[in-house]
Amino acid sequence: MSQQKRLYSLGLDERDRLNNELGGGVPRGSIVLMEGEYGAGKSALSQRLAFGMGQEDISVTLLSTELTVSGFIDQMHSLGYGIEEQLLDERLLFLHADVDTGGNALRGGNKDNADRRKLLKRLMEADEMWEADVIVIDTFDAILRNDPNFEALVRQNDERQAALEIISFFRDIVTQGKVIILTVDPSTVDEEAIGPFRSIADVFLELQMVEVGNDVP
Repeated sequence: MSQQKRLYSLGLDERDRLNNELGGGVPRGSIVLMEGEYGAGKSALSQRLAFGMGQEDISVTLLSTELTVSGFIDQMHSLGYGIEEQLLDERLLFLHADVDTGGNALRGGNKDNADRRKLLKRLMEADEMWEADVIVIDTFDAILRNDPNFEALVRQNDERQAALEIISFFRDIVTQGKVIILTVDPSTVDEEAIGPFRSIADVFLELQMVEVGNDVP
């Protein structure tokens, strides 16, 4: 397989140098972990990746724990990305995961709180979102923090056991040549909890805020 076919291009070469800077794209069959504290630009970069890949006719699912559909469209417009065409022709599937309130997580399901909050289980059972070539979960730490089963195991100092099932699921997905992109704020989860996900990541991106004068770009 040629180098080009082994990679999913990030596109938008006429707009920025991201695709070139990352070596021509993201390897097929890989897990990408993108870390950065609040405000570092994780969501903006994940949206850039999703839009650019969509422009290359790569199917993408983007699951957001922060944005609703209207908020997502507004955010994409603020970045200069006309996303409607990709949504309408189903190159991009956008999902909102309501992890903090009594609403239904991952679009629907039982409103019973105990059942609703089994977020990792619901994530793995949301078959439609895993059909795309690339799956972006922004932010993954919000799902970990709000899943009581994961939290309980972490309290018992059994973080690796807590991560084992979802890691095994991720590995099954990427063996199909798909890419999973996870964004994480490392300041919101214990080092022991995020460690197993770092160890399986094929691509690791760390975003940092750098103060320039009075501005934080």
